Amino acid sequence: MPSWLSSLLESNDPAPKLYAWTPAHLGLSTSTQSSSSSTLSTRQADDANRRLYILGLGNLGRMYAMYIRTRANPPPVTLIVHRKELLAQWNESNGIEITYKGEVQTCKDFDIEWWTEEKPPPEAAAPAREAADGGKLRNLLVTTKAQVALPEVDRMRRYLDAESTVAFAQNGMSKLWPPHGAAYMAARFPRPGDGFNAVLCVTNHGLYSTGAFSSVFASPADAYLGPVLLQQQRQDSSAGASPPPSVAYLTEQITSAAILEAGAFSSLDVWVLQLEKLVINTCINPLTAILRCKTGGLFLTPDGVPAQVMDRMLDATSRILRALVADPGCEPILATDARGRAIPSIRAELDARFARARLRDMLHRGGLRVKDNKSSMLQDVEAGKPTTEIRDFNGWLVDMAAYLGDGGAASGSGSGSIDVSVHEKVIDLVERRVVMNEEQLAAHFLKD
Repeated sequence: MPSWLSSLLESNDPAPKLYAWTPAHLGLSTSTQSSSSSTLSTRQADDANRRLYILGLGNLGRMYAMYIRTRANPPPVTLIVHRKELLAQWNESNGIEITYKGEVQTCKDFDIEWWTEEKPPPEAAAPAREAADGGKLRNLLVTTKAQVALPEVDRMRRYLDAESTVAFAQNGMSKLWPPHGAAYMAARFPRPGDGFNAVLCVTNHGLYSTGAFSSVFASPADAYLGPVLLQQQRQDSSAGASPPPSVAYLTEQITSAAILEAGAFSSLDVWVLQLEKLVINTCINPLTAILRCKTGGLFLTPDGVPAQVMDRMLDATSRILRALVADPGCEPILATDARGRAIPSIRAELDARFARARLRDMLHRGGLRVKDNKSSMLQDVEAGKPTTEIRDFNGWLVDMAAYLGDGGAASGSGSGSIDVSVHEKVIDLVERRVVMNEEQLAAHFLKD
């Protein structure tokens, strides 16, 4: 069992009751009332079904909030922030600001809340209110960093059920894919069908932050949505059973925002796309953090020191991905192929797709496209943030190699030991915040 799963399951405490704080609980009067807002007395059942909650207000959260809320016929949107102080900062701000092609667009037409176990005191300027008015969330978009995404959703599980859909828009691999997603759901939602529906949102857009609620939309690209784990897959339901309406509704809210260039795909398609993005993230993010350089610094010469180190990383990554495709535990994903191909045929195609030479070509082409960007991990270490996504990038590869080496889903039929020492070294350097030049990098990785 990977460490993230064991740490989540160590506690048997019930899901906590959370309270929704707003600027009003801090005694702050808002100059404008969001048209997204409604009081408990006026909220209708339709509001709960339509309302979109966005957890995390970093670059991706701002982007999705802005372009979903400002399109035609938008849903009501509630932003959930992670610190009380952000409520006051929001109250004094102009709302979300996105700079795109030199033009600044602003929007403050949102509800904003801080969810906490701390109940507002009786003397607060507004009455205490439970998160989601004590009901269930129908539509939740999670745009936090990968390392906190599932723990935060786990904390909110009191407000999730089989009619809830949660879309995850993080870098790194979703933790709810096979082989561990079903184990998580079974532990946290013991009755089959009680858990939430998980959707993946692979986001390729590039943004960088310029303030608490402002970002520059620097590299427009696209996004891909698809199911990871639907509750109908955990039930002994009749043939033809369909997922709850919230799955299609939340997907539509994202794909209908034209500027996001988002499309809906099968589980297999988004799984493969996420794995390919992981290949890029596990090379570019940690090495730019270690070398303190923009992405283009890794690709100045095809056989330079960074390229040689990335080649070693790709050797291990290719072996892991090809072994993963062959593992029986992934057959439910392969079976979602929209073209209805036989699983052996899909496996053969993916084995070639994840070959080292093909991954190298993809990495170098992708890296040169965003050569002027600063990776998210570089931004995190420069900002002095206590954690990075390294455990969700390279750490995922290490965990997967251990799973496959132990036999995977077919006991005793593992792929043998896969050497992931290069990824372990990278994790160690990033977590210790080591800074190197290329000569030091070569000595550390290329001396043998």
